[in-house]
Amino acid sequence: MRVVRQNDKSRRNGVRIRGGIAALTAAAIASGCAQGGGGGHRGGAGHEAVRPTPSRQPLKAPPPGEVPDAHAKDPHSRDRHAKDPHAGDPHAKAPHPKEPHAKDPQVKKFRSAQAAHAARVAAARHWRLARVPLTPPPPPVRKPRITTRAGFEVDGHDELGLPPVFTTVPTKQRVVFLTIDDGAEKDPAFLRMMSELQVPYTAFLSDYLIKEDYGYFKRMQRDGVVLNNHTLHHPYLPALSYYRQRYEICGMQEVIERRYGKRPLLFRPPFGNYNRNTLRAAKSCGIEYVPLWNEEVFVDHWDYREWDRKIRPGDIVLSHFRGREDWKGTMPDMIRRFLNKVTAEGYAVARLEDYL
Repeated sequence: MRVVRQNDKSRRNGVRIRGGIAALTAAAIASGCAQGGGGGHRGGAGHEAVRPTPSRQPLKAPPPGEVPDAHAKDPHSRDRHAKDPHAGDPHAKAPHPKEPHAKDPQVKKFRSAQAAHAARVAAARHWRLARVPLTPPPPPVRKPRITTRAGFEVDGHDELGLPPVFTTVPTKQRVVFLTIDDGAEKDPAFLRMMSELQVPYTAFLSDYLIKEDYGYFKRMQRDGVVLNNHTLHHPYLPALSYYRQRYEICGMQEVIERRYGKRPLLFRPPFGNYNRNTLRAAKSCGIEYVPLWNEEVFVDHWDYREWDRKIRPGDIVLSHFRGREDWKGTMPDMIRRFLNKVTAEGYAVARLEDYL
Protein backbone atom coordinates (compact mmCIF):
# COMPACT_ATOMS: atom_id res chain seq x y z
CA MET A 1 0.00 0.00 0.00
CA ARG A 2 1.28 3.44 -0.92
CA VAL A 3 2.44 5.51 2.05
CA VAL A 4 2.52 9.29 1.82
CA ARG A 5 4.90 10.78 4.32
CA GLN A 6 6.95 13.89 4.87
CA ASN A 7 10.61 13.91 3.85
CA ASP A 8 12.23 12.63 7.05
CA LYS A 9 15.92 11.75 6.80
CA SER A 10 15.96 10.28 10.29
CA ARG A 11 13.62 7.49 9.20
CA ARG A 12 15.91 6.03 6.56
CA ASN A 13 16.95 3.40 9.04
CA GLY A 14 13.64 3.42 10.90
CA VAL A 15 10.27 2.15 9.77
CA ARG A 16 10.37 0.42 6.39
CA ILE A 17 7.01 0.08 4.66
CA ARG A 18 6.88 -2.38 1.75
CA GLY A 19 5.39 -0.75 -1.34
CA GLY A 20 5.84 2.59 -3.07
CA ILE A 21 6.65 5.64 -0.97
CA ALA A 22 5.61 8.99 -2.37
CA ALA A 23 8.54 11.40 -2.52
CA LEU A 24 6.79 14.68 -1.93
CA THR A 25 9.62 17.05 -2.82
CA ALA A 26 13.35 17.27 -2.22
CA ALA A 27 12.87 20.52 -0.39
CA ALA A 28 9.99 19.37 1.77
CA ILE A 29 10.29 20.08 5.45
CA ALA A 30 10.60 17.20 7.87
CA SER A 31 7.49 15.74 9.45
CA GLY A 32 5.83 17.90 12.03
CA CYS A 33 5.29 15.98 15.26
CA ALA A 34 7.92 13.90 17.01
CA GLN A 35 6.90 10.45 18.15
CA GLY A 36 7.15 9.61 21.81
CA GLY A 37 10.46 8.37 23.11
CA GLY A 38 11.02 5.82 25.79
CA GLY A 39 11.67 2.74 23.75
CA GLY A 40 9.52 3.63 20.76
CA HIS A 41 6.16 2.31 19.69
CA ARG A 42 5.93 -0.68 17.39
CA GLY A 43 3.18 -0.94 14.83
CA GLY A 44 3.28 -4.72 14.42
CA ALA A 45 5.47 -7.48 13.11
CA GLY A 46 8.13 -6.33 10.68
CA HIS A 47 8.00 -2.65 11.68
CA GLU A 48 10.85 -1.04 13.57
CA ALA A 49 10.29 1.69 16.13
CA VAL A 50 9.61 5.14 14.67
CA ARG A 51 12.29 7.66 15.58
CA PRO A 52 11.69 11.38 16.13
CA THR A 53 13.21 13.71 13.57
CA PRO A 54 16.44 15.46 14.65
CA SER A 55 14.85 18.92 14.63
CA ARG A 56 11.91 17.95 16.84
CA GLN A 57 11.73 17.47 20.56
CA PRO A 58 10.21 14.01 21.21
CA LEU A 59 6.86 13.75 22.92
CA LYS A 60 6.48 11.68 26.02
CA ALA A 61 5.21 8.25 25.00
CA PRO A 62 1.70 7.30 26.15
CA PRO A 63 1.56 4.64 28.86
CA PRO A 64 1.74 1.17 27.26
CA GLY A 65 -1.58 0.16 28.79
CA GLU A 66 -3.38 2.92 26.90
CA VAL A 67 -2.35 1.74 23.46
CA PRO A 68 -5.10 -0.57 22.11
CA ASP A 69 -4.37 -4.13 21.07
CA ALA A 70 -3.61 -4.42 17.36
CA HIS A 71 -6.35 -7.04 16.91
CA ALA A 72 -9.00 -5.34 19.02
CA LYS A 73 -12.34 -4.76 17.35
CA ASP A 74 -13.13 -1.17 16.45
CA PRO A 75 -15.47 0.20 19.15
CA HIS A 76 -16.52 3.17 17.06
CA SER A 77 -19.12 2.25 14.48
CA ARG A 78 -20.74 5.63 13.95
CA ASP A 79 -20.35 6.96 10.41
CA ARG A 80 -20.94 10.52 9.34
CA HIS A 81 -21.93 11.73 5.88
CA ALA A 82 -19.33 14.17 4.56
CA LYS A 83 -20.51 17.38 3.01
CA ASP A 84 -19.32 18.34 -0.44
CA PRO A 85 -16.49 20.88 0.10
CA HIS A 86 -16.02 21.49 -3.60
CA ALA A 87 -17.94 24.67 -4.13
CA GLY A 88 -17.06 28.31 -4.49
CA ASP A 89 -14.55 30.59 -6.09
CA PRO A 90 -11.11 30.68 -4.43
CA HIS A 91 -10.16 33.97 -6.04
CA ALA A 92 -12.65 36.39 -4.53
CA LYS A 93 -10.80 39.45 -3.20
CA ALA A 94 -11.72 41.45 -0.15
CA PRO A 95 -10.40 44.76 1.14
CA HIS A 96 -7.67 44.63 3.78
CA PRO A 97 -8.71 47.15 6.44
CA LYS A 98 -6.47 48.61 9.10
CA GLU A 99 -9.05 48.09 11.82
CA PRO A 100 -11.16 45.06 12.81
CA HIS A 101 -14.47 44.46 11.07
CA ALA A 102 -17.68 44.94 13.01
CA LYS A 103 -18.62 41.31 12.20
CA ASP A 104 -15.34 39.93 13.52
CA PRO A 105 -16.14 37.68 16.55
CA GLN A 106 -13.34 39.36 18.48
CA VAL A 107 -15.05 42.74 18.13
CA LYS A 108 -17.97 41.43 20.21
CA LYS A 109 -15.73 41.79 23.27
CA PHE A 110 -15.55 45.55 22.66
CA ARG A 111 -18.00 48.38 22.12
CA SER A 112 -16.78 49.08 18.58
CA ALA A 113 -14.27 48.07 15.93
CA GLN A 114 -12.20 51.09 16.93
CA ALA A 115 -12.10 49.91 20.54
CA ALA A 116 -11.01 46.45 19.40
CA HIS A 117 -8.24 47.96 17.31
CA ALA A 118 -7.06 50.13 20.19
CA ALA A 119 -6.95 47.07 22.44
CA ARG A 120 -4.92 45.22 19.81
CA VAL A 121 -2.43 48.08 19.57
CA ALA A 122 -2.00 48.04 23.35
CA ALA A 123 -1.63 44.26 23.37
CA ALA A 124 1.03 44.38 20.63
CA ARG A 125 3.01 46.80 22.75
CA HIS A 126 2.54 44.70 25.89
CA TRP A 127 3.70 41.50 24.16
CA ARG A 128 6.66 43.30 22.55
CA LEU A 129 5.68 42.78 18.92
CA ALA A 130 7.51 44.72 16.25
CA ARG A 131 4.19 45.69 14.61
CA VAL A 132 0.49 45.45 15.31
CA PRO A 133 -0.85 42.27 13.64
CA LEU A 134 -2.89 42.95 10.52
CA THR A 135 -6.62 42.29 10.61
CA PRO A 136 -7.82 39.61 8.19
CA PRO A 137 -10.56 40.33 5.65
CA PRO A 138 -14.05 38.98 6.30
CA PRO A 139 -14.45 35.23 5.67
CA PRO A 140 -15.26 34.56 2.00
CA VAL A 141 -18.94 34.10 1.26
CA ARG A 142 -18.06 31.61 -1.47
CA LYS A 143 -15.63 29.14 0.04
CA PRO A 144 -12.56 28.03 -1.91
CA ARG A 145 -12.65 24.62 -3.58
CA ILE A 146 -10.26 22.45 -1.57
CA THR A 147 -8.50 19.65 -3.46
CA THR A 148 -5.64 17.30 -2.66
CA ARG A 149 -2.20 18.68 -3.42
CA ALA A 150 -0.45 16.96 -6.33
CA GLY A 151 1.77 14.15 -5.03
CA PHE A 152 -0.23 13.77 -1.83
CA GLU A 153 -2.86 11.44 -3.29
CA VAL A 154 -3.38 7.82 -2.34
CA ASP A 155 -4.65 5.08 -4.65
CA GLY A 156 -8.34 5.60 -5.37
CA HIS A 157 -8.41 8.98 -3.63
CA ASP A 158 -11.12 10.55 -5.81
CA GLU A 159 -12.99 7.33 -6.54
CA LEU A 160 -13.40 6.64 -2.81
CA GLY A 161 -14.32 10.24 -2.04
CA LEU A 162 -11.52 10.51 0.54
CA PRO A 163 -10.88 13.79 2.39
CA PRO A 164 -8.59 16.23 0.55
CA VAL A 165 -5.02 16.54 1.83
CA PHE A 166 -3.67 20.06 1.35
CA THR A 167 -0.96 22.43 2.56
CA THR A 168 -2.38 25.72 1.26
CA VAL A 169 -5.87 27.15 0.88
CA PRO A 170 -6.43 28.51 -2.64
CA THR A 171 -6.93 32.26 -2.17
CA LYS A 172 -5.41 35.49 -3.44
CA GLN A 173 -6.00 37.20 -0.12
CA ARG A 174 -2.82 37.86 1.84
CA VAL A 175 -3.74 35.59 4.73
CA VAL A 176 -2.05 32.64 6.42
CA PHE A 177 -3.46 30.10 8.86
CA LEU A 178 -1.78 29.17 12.16
CA THR A 179 -2.27 25.59 13.37
CA ILE A 180 -0.82 24.19 16.60
CA ASP A 181 -0.41 20.48 17.33
CA ASP A 182 -0.61 17.93 20.13
CA GLY A 183 -1.31 19.75 23.45
CA ALA A 184 1.86 18.94 25.41
CA GLU A 185 2.45 22.46 26.78
CA LYS A 186 -0.33 24.28 28.62
CA ASP A 187 0.93 27.82 29.08
CA PRO A 188 -1.64 30.28 30.51
CA ALA A 189 0.41 33.19 29.12
CA PHE A 190 -0.13 31.83 25.62
CA LEU A 191 -3.92 31.92 26.07
CA ARG A 192 -3.76 35.49 27.35
CA MET A 193 -1.50 36.59 24.51
CA MET A 194 -3.67 35.14 21.76
CA SER A 195 -6.88 36.49 23.32
CA GLU A 196 -5.48 39.98 23.80
CA LEU A 197 -3.99 40.11 20.30
CA GLN A 198 -7.22 38.69 18.80
CA VAL A 199 -5.22 36.26 16.65
CA PRO A 200 -7.12 33.15 15.44
CA TYR A 201 -5.57 29.69 15.29
CA THR A 202 -6.62 26.06 15.05
CA ALA A 203 -5.59 23.30 17.47
CA PHE A 204 -5.01 19.62 16.62
CA LEU A 205 -5.06 17.61 19.85
CA SER A 206 -4.00 14.16 21.10
CA ASP A 207 -5.89 12.81 24.09
CA TYR A 208 -2.99 11.33 26.01
CA LEU A 209 -1.45 14.81 26.19
CA ILE A 210 -4.54 16.90 26.90
CA LYS A 211 -6.31 14.65 29.42
CA GLU A 212 -4.23 15.93 32.33
CA ASP A 213 -5.92 19.32 31.87
CA TYR A 214 -9.02 19.25 29.66
CA GLY A 215 -10.00 22.59 31.18
CA TYR A 216 -7.08 24.40 29.55
CA PHE A 217 -8.43 23.57 26.11
CA LYS A 218 -11.97 24.43 27.19
CA ARG A 219 -10.72 27.93 27.94
CA MET A 220 -9.10 27.95 24.50
CA GLN A 221 -12.39 26.92 22.92
CA ARG A 222 -14.25 29.72 24.73
CA ASP A 223 -11.88 32.16 22.99
CA GLY A 224 -13.10 30.90 19.62
CA VAL A 225 -10.47 28.26 18.84
CA VAL A 226 -11.70 25.16 17.01
CA LEU A 227 -10.37 21.92 18.54
CA ASN A 228 -9.53 19.23 15.99
CA ASN A 229 -8.28 15.65 15.80
CA HIS A 230 -4.63 14.51 16.09
CA THR A 231 -5.40 10.91 17.28
CA LEU A 232 -5.64 9.43 20.77
CA HIS A 233 -2.00 8.40 21.26
CA HIS A 234 -0.02 10.03 18.40
CA PRO A 235 1.17 6.83 16.66
CA TYR A 236 2.84 6.44 13.26
CA LEU A 237 -0.39 5.54 11.48
CA PRO A 238 0.87 3.79 8.30
CA ALA A 239 2.37 1.05 10.49
CA LEU A 240 -1.08 0.21 11.90
CA SER A 241 -3.96 -1.80 10.48
CA TYR A 242 -7.12 -0.08 9.23
CA TYR A 243 -8.94 -0.96 12.46
CA ARG A 244 -6.14 0.32 14.69
CA GLN A 245 -6.09 3.56 12.72
CA ARG A 246 -9.86 3.87 13.00
CA TYR A 247 -9.59 3.31 16.75
CA GLU A 248 -7.11 6.19 17.04
CA ILE A 249 -9.10 8.61 14.88
CA CYS A 250 -12.68 7.76 15.87
CA GLY A 251 -11.63 7.50 19.51
CA MET A 252 -10.34 11.08 19.43
CA GLN A 253 -13.54 12.20 17.71
CA GLU A 254 -15.48 10.79 20.66
CA VAL A 255 -13.21 12.45 23.23
CA ILE A 256 -13.53 15.90 21.65
CA GLU A 257 -17.29 15.56 21.18
CA ARG A 258 -17.77 14.38 24.77
CA ARG A 259 -15.48 16.96 26.36
CA TYR A 260 -16.06 19.96 24.10
CA GLY A 261 -19.47 19.37 22.54
CA LYS A 262 -18.56 19.28 18.87
CA ARG A 263 -17.24 16.52 16.62
CA PRO A 264 -14.27 17.73 14.54
CA LEU A 265 -14.29 17.90 10.75
CA LEU A 266 -10.50 18.37 10.50
CA PHE A 267 -7.82 15.76 11.16
CA ARG A 268 -4.04 15.96 10.97
CA PRO A 269 -2.12 12.65 11.02
CA PRO A 270 0.87 12.50 13.40
CA PHE A 271 4.12 13.32 11.60
CA GLY A 272 1.99 14.27 8.58
CA ASN A 273 2.23 10.63 7.46
CA TYR A 274 -0.68 8.54 6.18
CA ASN A 275 -1.80 5.90 3.72
CA ARG A 276 -5.12 5.02 2.08
CA ASN A 277 -6.34 3.24 5.22
CA THR A 278 -5.71 6.43 7.21
CA LEU A 279 -7.94 8.47 4.95
CA ARG A 280 -10.56 5.71 4.73
CA ALA A 281 -10.66 5.55 8.52
CA ALA A 282 -10.77 9.33 8.84
CA LYS A 283 -13.70 9.56 6.42
CA SER A 284 -15.60 6.85 8.30
CA CYS A 285 -15.16 8.87 11.51
CA GLY A 286 -16.70 12.01 9.98
CA ILE A 287 -13.51 13.81 8.90
CA GLU A 288 -13.92 16.08 5.87
CA TYR A 289 -10.49 17.72 5.55
CA VAL A 290 -6.86 16.72 6.20
CA PRO A 291 -4.80 19.93 6.34
CA LEU A 292 -1.03 19.51 6.55
CA TRP A 293 1.27 22.56 6.37
CA ASN A 294 3.58 24.57 4.12
CA GLU A 295 5.75 26.14 6.84
CA GLU A 296 6.63 25.33 10.43
CA VAL A 297 7.57 27.94 13.01
CA PHE A 298 9.69 27.27 16.10
CA VAL A 299 10.79 29.58 18.85
CA ASP A 300 14.10 30.30 17.10
CA HIS A 301 13.61 29.57 13.37
CA TRP A 302 11.26 28.69 10.50
CA ASP A 303 11.19 25.61 8.25
CA TYR A 304 9.77 25.70 4.73
CA ARG A 305 8.32 23.14 2.35
CA GLU A 306 8.94 25.16 -0.82
CA TRP A 307 12.41 25.49 -2.29
CA ASP A 308 12.33 29.33 -2.34
CA ARG A 309 11.55 29.55 1.40
CA LYS A 310 8.74 32.04 0.85
CA ILE A 311 5.33 32.42 2.45
CA ARG A 312 2.43 32.43 -0.01
CA PRO A 313 -1.23 33.52 0.28
CA GLY A 314 -3.29 30.82 1.94
CA ASP A 315 -0.35 28.92 3.46
CA ILE A 316 -0.98 26.76 6.50
CA VAL A 317 1.67 27.22 9.18
CA LEU A 318 2.40 24.52 11.75
CA SER A 319 3.70 24.87 15.27
CA HIS A 320 3.47 22.85 18.50
CA PHE A 321 2.46 23.25 22.11
CA ARG A 322 5.98 23.44 23.59
CA GLY A 323 7.82 25.36 26.30
CA ARG A 324 11.28 25.85 27.76
CA GLU A 325 11.54 22.16 28.56
CA ASP A 326 11.75 21.46 24.82
CA TRP A 327 12.48 24.82 23.17
CA LYS A 328 14.84 27.72 23.75
CA GLY A 329 11.91 29.81 24.84
CA THR A 330 8.17 29.85 25.46
CA MET A 331 5.02 29.68 23.37
CA PRO A 332 4.67 33.47 23.50
CA ASP A 333 8.23 33.66 22.13
CA MET A 334 7.17 31.41 19.23
CA ILE A 335 4.07 33.51 18.55
CA ARG A 336 6.20 36.66 18.59
CA ARG A 337 8.52 35.20 15.93
CA PHE A 338 5.53 34.05 13.87
CA LEU A 339 3.62 37.34 14.01
CA ASN A 340 6.65 39.56 13.44
CA LYS A 341 7.47 37.74 10.20
CA VAL A 342 4.00 37.41 8.70
CA THR A 343 3.06 40.98 9.61
CA ALA A 344 6.28 42.37 8.14
CA GLU A 345 5.51 40.54 4.89
CA GLY A 346 1.98 41.96 4.74
CA TYR A 347 0.03 38.89 5.84
CA ALA A 348 -2.89 38.73 8.26
CA VAL A 349 -3.71 35.60 10.26
CA ALA A 350 -7.15 34.19 9.39
CA ARG A 351 -9.18 31.34 10.82
CA LEU A 352 -8.71 28.16 8.76
CA GLU A 353 -12.27 26.96 9.33
CA ASP A 354 -13.65 30.18 7.80
CA TYR A 355 -12.25 29.11 4.42
CA LEU A 356 -13.53 25.53 4.45
